[in-house]
Amino acid sequence: MTARRIAYQGEPGSNSHIVCKRHYPDWHAVPCASFEDVFAVVENGEAELAMIPIDNSIAGRVADIHHFLPTSGLHIVGEHFLRIQFNLMASPGATLDTIKAVHSHVHALGQCRRIIREHDLVPVIAGDTAGAAREVAEADDPTQAAIAPPLAAEIYGLHILARDVEDEEHNTTRFVVLSPDFVQAPRGEGPVVTSFVFNVRNLPAALYKALGGFATNGINMTKLESYMVGGHFAATQFLAEVDGHPEDPGLKNALEELAFFTTDVKILGVYPADAFRAD
Repeated sequence: MTARRIAYQGEPGSNSHIVCKRHYPDWHAVPCASFEDVFAVVENGEAELAMIPIDNSIAGRVADIHHFLPTSGLHIVGEHFLRIQFNLMASPGATLDTIKAVHSHVHALGQCRRIIREHDLVPVIAGDTAGAAREVAEADDPTQAAIAPPLAAEIYGLHILARDVEDEEHNTTRFVVLSPDFVQAPRGEGPVVTSFVFNVRNLPAALYKALGGFATNGINMTKLESYMVGGHFAATQFLAEVDGHPEDPGLKNALEELAFFTTDVKILGVYPADAFRAD
């Protein structure tokens, strides 16, 4: 029987790959060069699901994802949180004294400034943390190192020079699982998150009025982010997430009230809240 497939952005050994292996161990993880490729692979049926990073506790939201989601035709069916761990790695024989440059994704370099500064390393931006590890392994140069997840060292045969080199211990990334099918979590079987997007009317206090229903109905809104659409400064779209199920009376009333002050409301997903939220 052919294993089911879950697509992710990055190369083998990346954090996205780690999340796929952890939560979908029996699935075949399909690496993709870009987020666009991930969405395309699922949309055309080459993979059943996608694992996409959406937020990081240090870097904030992941660029581009919020633009792809509303128009992708995919739906959020789950979420997972990963404590980010970065190691400094290099080819066998290299040491902390021999390395001069360190390669990694721009976010990873920004999250590991301390060790870069301590060893006076030249940061080199790569498209992906695991890809940086692969490139360092291929170069086999004792002056070059990479900052990447531990799995990358295992896959590409690199020697770990320093472990857990991230500056902040709380460094955590939230991933969402995307499916072409709208699979709604059942009501009454545990905490649920509802994600949706909406456009407010270009009127004074429109956002204030649109959100008022959530306050009056006692709905906890855990995310509200804005971004421009279509290159228009006056056309602002919002991504929101709330605790609760759309069939709960309070949230149902709040969403109905939201519709009065918006041009469009689209539910992206109704899915079980990860246990990490309760920590």
